[in-house]
Amino acid sequence: MGLIKTVQNFSELVAFKHSIFSLPFIFIAMVVAADGWFGWKLLFLGILATLFARNFAMGFNRYLDRDIDKDNPRTANRPSVDGRIDEKSMIIFNVLNALGFIVVAYFVNQLAFYLAVPVLLIIGSYSYFKRFSYLAHIVLGVSLGLAPLAGVVAVSETVYIWTLLLSLGVLFWVAGFDLLYSLQDMEFDKQNKLYSIPSRFGAKNTLAVAAFFHFFTLLCWAFFVEFAALGIFAWVAVVVAMIMLSYEHYLVHKDFTQIDRAFFTVNGYLGIIFFIFIIIDRIIYA
Repeated sequence: MGLIKTVQNFSELVAFKHSIFSLPFIFIAMVVAADGWFGWKLLFLGILATLFARNFAMGFNRYLDRDIDKDNPRTANRPSVDGRIDEKSMIIFNVLNALGFIVVAYFVNQLAFYLAVPVLLIIGSYSYFKRFSYLAHIVLGVSLGLAPLAGVVAVSETVYIWTLLLSLGVLFWVAGFDLLYSLQDMEFDKQNKLYSIPSRFGAKNTLAVAAFFHFFTLLCWAFFVEFAALGIFAWVAVVVAMIMLSYEHYLVHKDFTQIDRAFFTVNGYLGIIFFIFIIIDRIIYA
């Protein structure tokens, strides 16, 4: 029973169920790069690499944010600050996940192995940026935007123009919904002199910037479909993404209490649906 509880606490620490944000786009890139099925080995290694990287990023962020989270009513019950997971355990958890990511990268290919440590440095930097820069939202976007690049490197050991467009789309998608999510902590960030666009520029301007980011997301994904020479179902994926992002903004504009619903539910389904349409497209047009 103690082991089960420990696993549950660490799962809550890294919000394990939200791994769904990262997984679809690494596999979208892999499917397009391979022009279809990329093999069981890369599927297994891709899942492992994504989970190790995300666990490290989230665990490192929770470890560094202990002093902030304990004073924020929204985060005061996280395992990292309420005593359920001690500092030593978090350090061990982060080190193991970082090492796990590097080992998995070694078994993917040489280029993936060489890029493993730089990737870890980038995804770990978000925790520092929000202490001194309003660009923290962009850094978070860059961290998840690396997923498609990693997927293509795993399959082809190279990067195509369409990969950069897909990754840019993910970057601005994540940065945009992080802006919306940050509206919840706007007043707390002001009081504690933390750097976020909502705390500096206000809710109205934040909504406008998030909308611009998501417009740019759709533009990048449209160019991704064009440059990757995908078919009609890939275009449908972009249209569905446009509808879902519009609905997300509608929810947040209507009522800030809907932010959790917009953040977790809409964005979680968006990645899955996009992935499904890309699979269908490759089955039909490959």
